[in-house]
Amino acid sequence: MDKIKKGLGRGLSSLIGETKMETQKNQLPISDIIPNKYQPRKIFNEDSLEDLTNSIKERGIIQPIIVRKSINDKSKFEIIAGERRWLAAQKVGLHNVPVLVIEADDLKSLEYAIVENIQRSDLNPLEEAQGYKRLIDEFSYDQEKVSKFIGKSRSYITNSLRILTLPEDVIKLIETQKLSTGHAKILVGLENASFVANKIIEKKLSVRQSESFVQLFKNKKQKSGNNKDTNIIALELSISNKIGLNVDIKNNKRNKGKISFEYKGLDQLNRIIDIIKSNY
Repeated sequence: MDKIKKGLGRGLSSLIGETKMETQKNQLPISDIIPNKYQPRKIFNEDSLEDLTNSIKERGIIQPIIVRKSINDKSKFEIIAGERRWLAAQKVGLHNVPVLVIEADDLKSLEYAIVENIQRSDLNPLEEAQGYKRLIDEFSYDQEKVSKFIGKSRSYITNSLRILTLPEDVIKLIETQKLSTGHAKILVGLENASFVANKIIEKKLSVRQSESFVQLFKNKKQKSGNNKDTNIIALELSISNKIGLNVDIKNNKRNKGKISFEYKGLDQLNRIIDIIKSNY
């Protein structure tokens, strides 16, 4: 297994090639194969899986599924890489699938699974970060070791892991694709990430619009002081975006206060008057 280490960071094909096991291909009953308990991927895109299923119907499984003997059930083989192929093969109704049986401990199994997954274009940054975190938490890797293994810079790994610092409710929104990972990166480091995330969804903001919203929010909060309620700040921003003028709302604990509109010139003053007249 020492030869495997030379290929770290260069992808799954390098890892497999350097084991010199590519000729050890077998056919196994699909019922003898079980999922990888260290699978970094949590959600499988249904459209992508359907495309793979159709491909297997036409051409069969071209690339064998990489498996190891199960530690818990000696009669079964655990998937190391190729769970999507296994799922698609079940949809097709195949009885046997081509496999490559290798020896791998838990750490190596996770390593193979992570390498295969990060080579996939549809693996989202959240799943990628969760894979790295498992190496760190469960297998005592540090970020430097992850960096060398994956073949990415240390700063890349650090930035990748930052997405996991988001609140649990925001991470759920990413997992369910209600928020894109582009949106998620904007939210990293915000004290009110959950509030802003829900505003992004509510207002259906693009990534660029979200960046502007967060910047306006930060500026407004700095000007308003730390005591202003975040909902009031959001309301100010919402009105400002509607009328194109700066708005300041002062609201006390008894929900009494005043709204101020900042205008620069007679045209803007007339605009405020027209807006009020047209609505009341």
